[in-house]
Amino acid sequence: MLVVRHGQTEWNRVERFRGRIDIGLNDTGRLQAEAIAESLSVTQIAAVYSSPLKRALQTAEPTARAGDHNVGILESITDVDYGAFAGLSPEEAYARFGELYDSWLHCPHLVQFPGGESLEQVRTRAWTALQEVCTVHREETIVLVSHVVVNRVLICAALGLGNESFWKIGQDNGSISILEASNGQYNLRLLNDTCHLEALEIMKASAQTTP
Repeated sequence: MLVVRHGQTEWNRVERFRGRIDIGLNDTGRLQAEAIAESLSVTQIAAVYSSPLKRALQTAEPTARAGDHNVGILESITDVDYGAFAGLSPEEAYARFGELYDSWLHCPHLVQFPGGESLEQVRTRAWTALQEVCTVHREETIVLVSHVVVNRVLICAALGLGNESFWKIGQDNGSISILEASNGQYNLRLLNDTCHLEALEIMKASAQTTP
């Protein structure tokens, strides 16, 4: 299973809590989606699944199109419900919810977002979805396009780690991780790979230095 984090949005670039707010990819994110598709074009992919949010769907579509697939929408891998945190910058979140925001940074497994979810709730729904698609596509390679919170808790679950390890799992925009399922066990074969995005970073750096 290829676990992909969606490409960049403006709220990734400036850093705001996104959650269920349905933001599309920015120009960089769209280029990242195409780079993911190009990187995976040599892989025999049986199916492409995505969160229902636009930023994930827009990331999944080039890969699905390249393999002549439709994107399967999985509601259970949609982003975390941040509740009252949604739309806030880190500074705004700290100003309004100082102690809770501090807990999010240091013990995320204990946080229940006001009017939203906990990591355990996200993990329960997303892990159920992952196991279901693995059962349907036994011995096949599939792509799962989701969000940083969902991907982190899924990888923790696959490795038998608790949600207290949430911040130890890197998940950059446009990254690819590989989970291999075998006899009910999961092995992490690749984590947070962004090699396919290096050409974009070189182009961006070149554009910034060109007079």
